[in-house]
Amino acid sequence: LKVIAIDERLRVIYEDNVHFDKDLPEFKTQGGVYIHSDRLTVTSPVLMWVKALDMILEKMKSSGFNFSQVRALSGAGQQHGSVYWKKESIQILKNASSELPLHQSLKGCFSVSNSPIWMDSSTASQCSALEEAVGGAQQLASITGSRAYERFTGNQIAKIYSQNPEVYKQTERISLVSSFAASLFLGTYAPIDYSDGSGMNLLQIWEKVWSKSCLDACAPGLEEKLGCPVPSHSVLGTISPYYSQRYGFSPDCKIVAFTGDNPASLAGMRLQEGDIAISLGTSDTLFLWIQEPTPALEGHILCNPVDSQTYMALLCFKNGSLMRERIRDDCASGSWDEFSKALSSTVAGNDGNLGFYFDVMEITPEAVGIHRFNRDNHKVPGFPKEVEIRALIEGQFMAKRIHAEKLGYKVCK
Repeated sequence: LKVIAIDERLRVIYEDNVHFDKDLPEFKTQGGVYIHSDRLTVTSPVLMWVKALDMILEKMKSSGFNFSQVRALSGAGQQHGSVYWKKESIQILKNASSELPLHQSLKGCFSVSNSPIWMDSSTASQCSALEEAVGGAQQLASITGSRAYERFTGNQIAKIYSQNPEVYKQTERISLVSSFAASLFLGTYAPIDYSDGSGMNLLQIWEKVWSKSCLDACAPGLEEKLGCPVPSHSVLGTISPYYSQRYGFSPDCKIVAFTGDNPASLAGMRLQEGDIAISLGTSDTLFLWIQEPTPALEGHILCNPVDSQTYMALLCFKNGSLMRERIRDDCASGSWDEFSKALSSTVAGNDGNLGFYFDVMEITPEAVGIHRFNRDNHKVPGFPKEVEIRALIEGQFMAKRIHAEKLGYKVCK
């Protein structure tokens, strides 16, 4: 959990973090999560998140941070995680005693104590059922911006309902991680914002309302448990009295809707129409501001957090930096300098040599293996080292462009 305070000129005046494994060892997480015995189910303890918030605010208080100067507060949460509030929890949230840390007041508030998160892949049967219910994978993408994904919230809710209907019945509100965090500051249930809501397989991205056919395919009475979605830049209200009494926040401090980490990246990088950003991480992500999207079977269309009338496209490529590092080790003695020199020694287009490099099953597209083709389009077993390096880089970036164009991206001439 990270906190950053900025002034009106966007200068950073305070930052800090709480490390789940190290600072909250009592929860016994690894990387902030529990990987269950089936190796598919991955969850995080909800109370760990609440306790981390208590901890970070106490750290700020003991460092002398002046909470009374905070004019507005917002945040981002990992996309696709979900939190399940037990019936009548809203009263406990509203009336939390400022004498107690929040995690003590809320410890009995959750019908599901370990939240499913983005790493979970245990809902394959629910995904199939959802796609079938609405007329196929492409039809679901056309409604919600994405085909069914195992980590998406609608499928996680369907799993909870089918495996434990009693727990579902006891749940009065379902939050995303982002709207959950906003709820803690608001002292009441915060609505889900359009951008994070479009990563659930439940929101009609065009009309910005829940899709009745998707809700019905997941669980009964779901609309009431989700509340009405709102634009990502909505001011939800003022901070709960709990924070004024315990930390000295101004009662006028505004809470702006929280959103998902991916939409927050688009907002934080100040992308505008036609801009494209690529994050070169363990997985590579590409996201862009888009006016007229065409939802496809690969990639995601989300509502734009900055402008509710437009969209953002998001593509994820699993074979990112680990793939590049492996080719660097094989072809450049583990040195990025050598890698760069080899890349510079070859010409753009690589004399027609082309490669696709997937050490693990790729997401976009669903493919695996190393596939090399020479200028005559014949498959070959290997390339010289410098050709291999350029084939890798060009192949990865051509794939990004091709799949972005499928989602409606136009390369400006």
